[in-house]
Amino acid sequence: MAALPRITVLGSLNMDLVAYVSHHPAPGETMTADKFATSTGGKGANQAVACAKLSRPRPSSSSSSSGTAATTTTAHVGMVGCVGDDSYGALLRGNLARHGVDVSGVDARAGLKTGVALIVVDAPSGENRIILSPEANHAVLPDDAAVAGIFLEPESTKKPDLLIMQLEIPLATVLAALARAREAGVAVLLNPAPAQPLPAAAYAGLAHLVVNETEAALLGGVADSASLVPSVDAEKVPAALRAVARAFVAKGVRNVVATLGSHGVFFLTADGRSGLVPAEKVAAVVDTTAAGDTFVGAYALEAVAAAAAGREFDVEAAVRKANRAAARTVERAGAQDSIPWRDELV
Repeated sequence: MAALPRITVLGSLNMDLVAYVSHHPAPGETMTADKFATSTGGKGANQAVACAKLSRPRPSSSSSSSGTAATTTTAHVGMVGCVGDDSYGALLRGNLARHGVDVSGVDARAGLKTGVALIVVDAPSGENRIILSPEANHAVLPDDAAVAGIFLEPESTKKPDLLIMQLEIPLATVLAALARAREAGVAVLLNPAPAQPLPAAAYAGLAHLVVNETEAALLGGVADSASLVPSVDAEKVPAALRAVARAFVAKGVRNVVATLGSHGVFFLTADGRSGLVPAEKVAAVVDTTAAGDTFVGAYALEAVAAAAAGREFDVEAAVRKANRAAARTVERAGAQDSIPWRDELV
């Protein structure tokens, strides 16, 4: 049997403290939440769980006892990051493991606190506002053994087929991992969120760049992110968006994907293919938390599946599948709990 494709996520792990409110509070306003929840999150951990859940069917008592679930898994998913040696850290590691993520690269560091995200969700619209306290996430450094180990190839395993990263860990670590990935021939998917300026070298040889309109505007030097969003005519791609995507390709990105919320997803490839894929219809938007992370996970699985089969990667088909997965996520509350399993998309 051929070895499963391997995806490694290098990134953040946070506990999400979520308040659901009737509207986002104005400056100076004190309000009472309709509901409060604590859940596991962090963009890195969310994307790892998305890869794991979307690579396998929902577990059942029969599959867990017979090993059926393991035989139908389509990818091996590992997480590299740092949590505190506290109850939140234990919850995060445990939840990842329960969803099938290899947590051997997640360090529980003594003397540090686990990262926390304060999330306020506007219940009527599902839109959220997030404040991060990185804590242990900022202890993930370029010379950490777990980071360096991503690119080693021990006898018992192999280098990842795809490395996924975001920007909730130190930028120096991300840039160092990008450089090592190029040297080791490891494909990288970069989701530069929260956005911050990146050196030109960060884009050289990058297999996949997945951004939303805000990130595309900041990284592309566009003052108004609204200029990147299509008008009511969903078939017309703004010239500014095409220009930004072409600039990324010129810097060395092979596949540029821009998620535009209800306006769909635009993609541009290094060989000139492009398109605007409409957004999926949803029954009701409950919570947009982790929708983008679900998109990344579903897209990543399509990328490694194509590589494993030796076929050309169909970016448009990958975007359509990722859209469908993200749409199911926004119909549910929470972060990792809202991400669908593979069989929920059939």
